[in-house]
Amino acid sequence: MKWSEIRIHTTNEAVEPISNILHEKGAAGLVIEDPLDLEKEHETRFGEVYELNPQEYPDEGVYIKAYLPASEFLQETVTEIKEKVSSLRQYGIDIGKNTVTLSEIDEEEWATAWKKYYKPVKVSGKITVIPTWEDYTPSSNDELILELDPGMAFGTGTHPTTMLSIQALEQYLQKDDLVIDVGSGSGVLSIASVLLGASKVYAYDLDDVAVKSTTLNAGLNKLESRIIAKQNNLLEGVNIKADVIVSNILAEIIGKFVADAWNNLTDGGYFITSGIISSKKQYIEEKLKQQGFKIVEINEMDDWISVIAQKA
Repeated sequence: MKWSEIRIHTTNEAVEPISNILHEKGAAGLVIEDPLDLEKEHETRFGEVYELNPQEYPDEGVYIKAYLPASEFLQETVTEIKEKVSSLRQYGIDIGKNTVTLSEIDEEEWATAWKKYYKPVKVSGKITVIPTWEDYTPSSNDELILELDPGMAFGTGTHPTTMLSIQALEQYLQKDDLVIDVGSGSGVLSIASVLLGASKVYAYDLDDVAVKSTTLNAGLNKLESRIIAKQNNLLEGVNIKADVIVSNILAEIIGKFVADAWNNLTDGGYFITSGIISSKKQYIEEKLKQQGFKIVEINEMDDWISVIAQKA
C-alpha cells in the first residue's frame, strides 16, 4: 500500500490544533520535529526519548509530519487540511510559515518513518508510556506502565501538555476518584487516571476516531471496564459529578466549558487544564476565577501551561 507523507512547517504554538486537524482527517502516525529538542539534555529520570538527526529539523519553527493513505481522495483531503490550518489564524494562533509539502512512500517506509520516534518515556514520577511494539522492563515495583498505540489518534504521552496533565493527575487524583476526560484523543489521560487509582473515567471527544482510539487503547491496558468512551461535544448534556475533570485541549475551547466543568465537579473537586500556550495563561486564569474556581497551581514546560483549579 502506498502512503503520502504530509509535512507542515509551522510554529510550536500551532502543534496541538494542527495535530488534531490531521488525526480528524484520518492521518496515521504523527511526528513533531522541533529543533529545540536537539538542544535538550533529557534527564535520566524521564528516560531517553529517541536519537535525533539534526538534518531532519527546520532552522526555525517545527515540522509536523503525518501519513495519509494514497487514494483518489488524497488531494481533496490535503486541500481541506490546508483550509482548516489556515483558519486557525482567526483564533489568534500563530501558524508561522504554514508551508505544506507532500511526498509518497511505501508502507514499510511509513512504519519506519514514524515508529522510530517513539520509545518508552517516563512522563511522571510513576508513569512510563511505552509504544505497543517496544519491550520494556520496569525499573521499580511501583512504576506504572501505560501501553499506547500512538498511530490511532493524537496523544502519545510525550508532548509537554500531556506530561503536565499526567503529572497533575499524579499529584491531585485520589484513590477511587471519578474522573471526566474532556477531549480524550488517544485516551492517554483516561488510562493514566485509572492507573493512578481512579475508580472510573468518562472519556468524551467530539471526534469518533478519538472515541475508538480511547476504547482500543483502554483495551490494550486491560482497562476497558473502567473507561467509558463516548462521542460528545465537551460537557454538553453530561450530568455526572466528578472528583477530577482533566482537559488537554486549546485554551479557547477550555474557556467555553468552564461553567459546565464547575457544575460537573463535586465540592472540592479539581479541574486540570492543559494545552495552554503562555500567551493564553491570563485568559484561562480569569475565566476560572470568574466562575469561582481557586487557582491551586500553575506549571510550565517548554512554553506550555497547565492550570490546576479547585471548586472551593
